[in-house]
Amino acid sequence: MTNSFDEIEDADCIFIIGSNTSVGHPLIATRVYRAKAKGAKLIVVDPREIQMARFADIYARQTLGTDVALLNGMMNVIYRNGWHDKKFVEERTENFDAFVEMIEKFPPERASEISGISVDDIVKMAEYYAKAKAASIIYCMGITQHTTGVDNVKTLANLSMLCGHIGRPSTGVNPLRGQNNVQGACDMGGLPNVYPGYQAVNVPDIQAKFEKAWNATLSPKVGLTIMEMMDGLLDGRVKGLVIMGENPMVSDPDIHHVKHALEAAEFLMVIDIFPTPTTELAHLVLPAASFAEKDGTFSNSERRVQRVRKAIEPVGEARYDWQIIQDISNRLGYPMNFQSAEEIFNEMASVTPAYAGISYPRLEGDGLAWPCPTPDHPGTPYLHKDKFSRGLGLFSAIDYRAPAEVPDDEYPFWLTTGRAYVHYHTGTMTRRSAHLEKEMPEAIVELHPDDAEELQIAEGERIEVSSRRGTITIRAMVTDRIGKGVVFIPFHFAETAANVLTNAALDPIAKIPEYKVCAVKLAKAA
Repeated sequence: MTNSFDEIEDADCIFIIGSNTSVGHPLIATRVYRAKAKGAKLIVVDPREIQMARFADIYARQTLGTDVALLNGMMNVIYRNGWHDKKFVEERTENFDAFVEMIEKFPPERASEISGISVDDIVKMAEYYAKAKAASIIYCMGITQHTTGVDNVKTLANLSMLCGHIGRPSTGVNPLRGQNNVQGACDMGGLPNVYPGYQAVNVPDIQAKFEKAWNATLSPKVGLTIMEMMDGLLDGRVKGLVIMGENPMVSDPDIHHVKHALEAAEFLMVIDIFPTPTTELAHLVLPAASFAEKDGTFSNSERRVQRVRKAIEPVGEARYDWQIIQDISNRLGYPMNFQSAEEIFNEMASVTPAYAGISYPRLEGDGLAWPCPTPDHPGTPYLHKDKFSRGLGLFSAIDYRAPAEVPDDEYPFWLTTGRAYVHYHTGTMTRRSAHLEKEMPEAIVELHPDDAEELQIAEGERIEVSSRRGTITIRAMVTDRIGKGVVFIPFHFAETAANVLTNAALDPIAKIPEYKVCAVKLAKAA
């Protein structure tokens, strides 16, 4: 996030797109409710009429995968009416002319035709956002999990720069992270192209710095993403795999493909706290300590680094993740001798400029938001105050591209996936709670009443949902919360896995799969 959680409640316009905020991030939702109570305009764009839509000044339901067209249409309106921040654009950005040339191709009429959102709503959304004193954009995986995920994010950045809603309190572009400490994992280099602190592996000076710090020879080649690893297992590029705290047999798209890939591994090791469908395929399973059994730090969506302290000792044979990794490293010939999580943090901070001023003693209390470059620095609640990290903000000319798979005569329905309020991610933990399991013991497919009537599907009836990749049998929930021609399935349930159906097509840059859009057909279960 460019800005902090607490700033949200002082925004006078909040634009939520691709985020079921009250379900996925309820504490963020409380800030949105407070802002609304103070008089903020609330815009919600989502293919489902989520809870947050009930509080919105404008709720708009877009056709799946059309976010770029919608946003370009809003920016066309803003630019045409002179509502943009001319001073900010002139002084702090570049490539504006190419950007304008692109958005001129998206008058609101064309944006409406592509997105399914009315011209009036596009104009109103543009006006609310542009004329606000401090407008905040909130998005989540409804924006990123597309073959155009990078385009979607860049287009939201364009919108914030066009109106000067960046680099000030209660503004910004604020992605909500999908899992606890996923921000921290990325900060620590848990990505194929960077070392800790987002320092590129293919820059010689950076490579040399880490070779010296780690006393090792490092490769300048960018590594593989998750889906590339799966393909690598099948074509022989990858021989072995270590999976930590992930359950790709539920969470990854095209699960049949994932299963074939994991079964092809010469060696598969899984480190986890519970048995999962993924551990069933492993040659070796190592028990890890849970969050309540270990010390360390978490970094949350607002870049705040916070101390974590164990409540109990690890149960049974469970061990800290860093101890497991260190022992594996020592056995493979690279010696490590850390004695604590704090030692590891200090080493990381020594080579990561954004963390250089952070230490365990300084994290007492509320923690610190990076960048925090020196020991006396107070941390950074919001980014880009006076300039962007690259200097000038870069406008990107982004054209609309359709999803990789769209409905046709054989598969006439759109499918989108997401979370239910009861369960979390692949259900590895929440489905072990008797109370939560009682609340939602099985998956459902949401479909519109008109579609249910046409197919003669009754509430609660079991139906088959099929894509080009597989079929699941699932109970129907008839609701106008979802649009006509669209169905929604939560992805928490291994026995009725939505990701049997989803498309493994990737964004060409970020290599994220298109979880949010694919084509399916519906039929009564045999």
